[in-house]
Amino acid sequence: MKNQLLRTGLIAVLAAALLAGCSLPGLGGGADGTIRISTQTHTETQVLGHMLRHLIEEETDLKVEMVENLSTSIIQHQALTDRQVDITAARYTGTDMAAILDIEPMKDPAEAMAFVQKEFDERFDQIWYDSYGFQNTYAFTVTAELAEQEGLVTVSDLEKVADSLTLGVDNSWLNRQGDGYPGFIETYGFEFSEALPMSIGLVYQAVKSGKMDVVLAYSTDGRLKAFNLKTLEDDKKFFPPYETSPVTRKDVIEKHPELDGLIRRVTGKIDAETMTQLNYEADVNKKEPAIVAKEYLEEHNYFRDKGE
Repeated sequence: MKNQLLRTGLIAVLAAALLAGCSLPGLGGGADGTIRISTQTHTETQVLGHMLRHLIEEETDLKVEMVENLSTSIIQHQALTDRQVDITAARYTGTDMAAILDIEPMKDPAEAMAFVQKEFDERFDQIWYDSYGFQNTYAFTVTAELAEQEGLVTVSDLEKVADSLTLGVDNSWLNRQGDGYPGFIETYGFEFSEALPMSIGLVYQAVKSGKMDVVLAYSTDGRLKAFNLKTLEDDKKFFPPYETSPVTRKDVIEKHPELDGLIRRVTGKIDAETMTQLNYEADVNKKEPAIVAKEYLEEHNYFRDKGE
């Protein structure tokens, strides 16, 4: 735990230094009439961020600037706390319990949601909204061919062949305490012959092409469908819930109370199947996340006249 606290502290310091010196447009914060929405590097957060942008621009007189490709939840949290952004489009309960609150993530989704909402309110004066309606959890993933060949249905089924398999995972998971690789080894009792860090966006092509045997994917990624990949059941319930929510500061809502209703308009409305399809449109059909977001909002009649 001491090492984890030190690691978290160092990352936070580096994140603060990065943000303080960053020259990207939109990282100034505080301009009247402008709302800054941050997203991470993966498509899902960008689609959700543009949903919020379209709603705000359509139904208020506020301007919106997108601050995209912030690499981690820690950096997003630092930017929000330091008032360099006003809304983070997608935060995940399991991730932030470990990375921000420094506790072992809870396994019950409702308990986890209630906990992060209370803690972010009391510690940071931030509003952690209810889930959009889906979890995006990690999923051990193989090709359909390998699953059939080796009889792989659950993660436990990998144990019999793990010593001959390579695992590709995103950079942050490999050494993360709690729900990372060290905890996985403790829970499941086996390791892979190699576990290699890589960008999350590359894992799908890596397993499809045979460069990796197993990858840790996101359960709502559209490329699972496109590449005919099979996700294995987390039969020991290792991964905590990763309910997905927007987060903002209380002072943002106090200054612009109209934003509260707009944010709540999309919570509880997007299930995992819908989010997977939206990710598919962006990652496989190569539509811009902003276009995917707007088409979804228009199709489902999210826009209303001002003052309604």
